[in-house]
Amino acid sequence: MDTNFLLQAIIYLSAAVICVPIAKKLGLSSILGYLLAGIIIGPYVLGFIGQEGQDIMHFAEFGVVMMLFLIGLELEPNKFWKMRKFILGMGAAQLIGTTLILFIGCLFFMDWKWETTLAISLALALSSTAIVLQTLKEKGLSNTSVGRSSFAVLLFQDIAVIPILAFLPLLSTVNLEATNNAPQSLITGYASWLQTVIVIGIISTIYFAGRFVFVPLLHIIAKTRLQELFTASALLLVVGVSYLMQLIGLSPALGAFMAGVVLANSEFRHELEGDIAPFKGLLLGLFFLGVGASINFQLIIENPLFIFVFGAILTLVKFAVLFVISRFHKNKIDQNLLFAFGLSQAGEFGFVIMSFSMQLNIVPNILANQIMAVIAMSMVATPFLLLINERIIYPNTRIQEKEIKKDNDYIDEDNPVIIAGFGHFGSTVGRLLRANQIKSTILDYDSDRIDLLRKMGYKVYYGDATRLELLKAAGCENAKIFIAAIDNPTVNLQVIETLKKHFPNLKILTRARNRNDAYELIDHKVEHIYRETLYSAVNMGVDALVALGLRKYTATRQGQQFIKYDEITTRKLAEKRHDKMAYLITIKEEIELQEQLLKSDIYSQVAATNHSWDSQHLKNNLADLSDSSELQD
Repeated sequence: MDTNFLLQAIIYLSAAVICVPIAKKLGLSSILGYLLAGIIIGPYVLGFIGQEGQDIMHFAEFGVVMMLFLIGLELEPNKFWKMRKFILGMGAAQLIGTTLILFIGCLFFMDWKWETTLAISLALALSSTAIVLQTLKEKGLSNTSVGRSSFAVLLFQDIAVIPILAFLPLLSTVNLEATNNAPQSLITGYASWLQTVIVIGIISTIYFAGRFVFVPLLHIIAKTRLQELFTASALLLVVGVSYLMQLIGLSPALGAFMAGVVLANSEFRHELEGDIAPFKGLLLGLFFLGVGASINFQLIIENPLFIFVFGAILTLVKFAVLFVISRFHKNKIDQNLLFAFGLSQAGEFGFVIMSFSMQLNIVPNILANQIMAVIAMSMVATPFLLLINERIIYPNTRIQEKEIKKDNDYIDEDNPVIIAGFGHFGSTVGRLLRANQIKSTILDYDSDRIDLLRKMGYKVYYGDATRLELLKAAGCENAKIFIAAIDNPTVNLQVIETLKKHFPNLKILTRARNRNDAYELIDHKVEHIYRETLYSAVNMGVDALVALGLRKYTATRQGQQFIKYDEITTRKLAEKRHDKMAYLITIKEEIELQEQLLKSDIYSQVAATNHSWDSQHLKNNLADLSDSSELQD
């Protein structure tokens, strides 16, 4: 096998470029694409990278370090302090609960020593920070209650790795100093109280150095206006802090997170985030490739029953513990499911604990390798479990939850306007109607949003607007206007299909994110379509024209004409969008025609009325008249 660096780079990048788009096309997460790519090029399938899949993990784990640095940048210290009870409560409950159940279960049903059982239980209780946070980011859930709960548990786990690694030598009969490969630090030989003082001192140093040394240094670097130097400084910060933490025996990822928190309030926060993000993405992808390549399929084939059954039990135990914790915090059932499925896998720190346990002779080599295979398989299974939850389990639980909530969501209003979806778009429309004394019936499916809106004084009803019985209860038979403003274009289209079929006389005003969404709505004979990207862009264009010297009236009129012509063009293009050649020809013709119409329109406007309501133009005219009269005097 040629170990040339460039060849290895080509293999990794090619596998990612091929597999990740295929996974996304199939509706799967990018993580699963990377994992499958690693499996395919790994030593047990195509064998393109031999055993390098395991060796590359040491380098790729730096992607997790960078990810935690970026998370720290987004979490200001005061917010972190406010979350301390949340982190300790949920995190400790998950770690202790999972470890205890696994320990008792394995002690009774497996012929293992209690030291071996405890080490394995601690390793499997940890979840994958990389997989969970990347999944939440892809789904846009990082700032939701699910995202915050997941982050709290993961952060506690990452911190807990330090005392776990410190505790493992107590379970071993091997002399730690005689173990050459055992994790050592510069402070290992000191007394315990002195080690604690040194750790506190290092953490304090990081805090004060970040505020009083590195921020001023970034000011100096920023003045050079060299982007590559600023990027190098950002990488130096992450690498330096991580290395310092590793020297004293702490987690490099925890050190990077602390550095991010310290710099969260600085003016360079977004610049640092932009510089680090590309490296983080590439290294995380490499990490997932390494996980896939390191799966020992030979070991799985030799003992499939133990690995798959034990993996299933592990997932079930972690799911149950996480679900109970989430219910205890009074989260909704959809949030409970996503939280429990998301963290139900074992994590990357499990590999570290198992390797250390082998070195200390706590866990036999064969069993440790089997457990590491279980960890890897559980990580691969997570995207599939989330997909099953999203496509099958979640929709059914939503229906059941709706039936439970039926009494609370009885609609006793009969308003002329019904709004489905009260997010950023729908709430803007609703507030405008409310300001003009027009009552509306509001439907939404986000239970958290409903609770918040009700506290704000809005009368919002929980319900799935795709269901005919809910639309009837909302008063669609007597309403004048139905405003479809649901965030999800697919669901929005389903609502309109139901309305067109059962309430043909109801006037529908619908939201469309872009031209492609508008095409689908045009196919369903919808007349009043409002594209988000059209009106905001035209308003910006109007302001640009005014800033360049056009009269306000002229620019506004041009903007309105542009919208009118564009809506006509969209309906023409909708008919030809399936024929690529005809579509492109029509676009070119319509753009030329639209420009000609706008030019002729601006020349045909009457100068006397062109600025009839343009106050700024009138002020300028009055100023000119005043100046001319002074000259005459």
